[in-house]
Amino acid sequence: MKAMGDRITGLALLLLISAIAGAADRPVVVELYTSEGCSSCPPADAILEELAKRPDVLPIAFHVDYWDGLGWRDRFSMAEATKRQQDFGHALGLSTVGTPQMIVEGQRSVSGANRGALLQALKGPVSDVTLDAQHVAGDLVVKVPARAPRESYDVYVIGYLPQAVTEIRRGENAGRTITEVNVVRSIRRLGVSGDKAREWRLAVDSFPKDATRALVLLQRPNDGPIAGARSLELR
Repeated sequence: MKAMGDRITGLALLLLISAIAGAADRPVVVELYTSEGCSSCPPADAILEELAKRPDVLPIAFHVDYWDGLGWRDRFSMAEATKRQQDFGHALGLSTVGTPQMIVEGQRSVSGANRGALLQALKGPVSDVTLDAQHVAGDLVVKVPARAPRESYDVYVIGYLPQAVTEIRRGENAGRTITEVNVVRSIRRLGVSGDKAREWRLAVDSFPKDATRALVLLQRPNDGPIAGARSLELR
């Protein structure tokens, strides 16, 4: 009886381990909205650098452009980053958006460099809808299987630079040298997954030259929660 009990206990433990592993098939996506011209942003940039060392988190930095006219033009700023942040603000019903701000899994907002709130937000649920992304003969190939119409997702590809070091010479951060990680250099919406399998091919050369990695996202329509994510080398 004891041996059988031990086997049952062992089986339960294996099932628990499998469940935990299955729940962590992909890392948690954290989007930081930041700017080199914002004096409050370096602490958040540092937290993002810490997160980049964790296998269970995929942090990425969107540099907004609304700080560019205040003494220092951020070389990584993008109007698309500003729009994505504003769209999230609307989708999440936020009264305002600003820098630094982190969006976890497209559904949980953390203002500033609030480490405690961020760690709590990282504990939320993570969906892992199937997608395939590979680097094939100079192309990035993205494949999404067929799904029921009400399970459709927007498909995004984000090119990013893993690390950069910038000396700030003017503006609020003048005199500082900032290390920035996973800096977004391009974002493209490929289309929508639906009731038929879809495939997209993008030439690697079509990405900015300093974007050496890509993140493929499946996201609920209208800037909803992230449902799937894959990151891979471009170059």
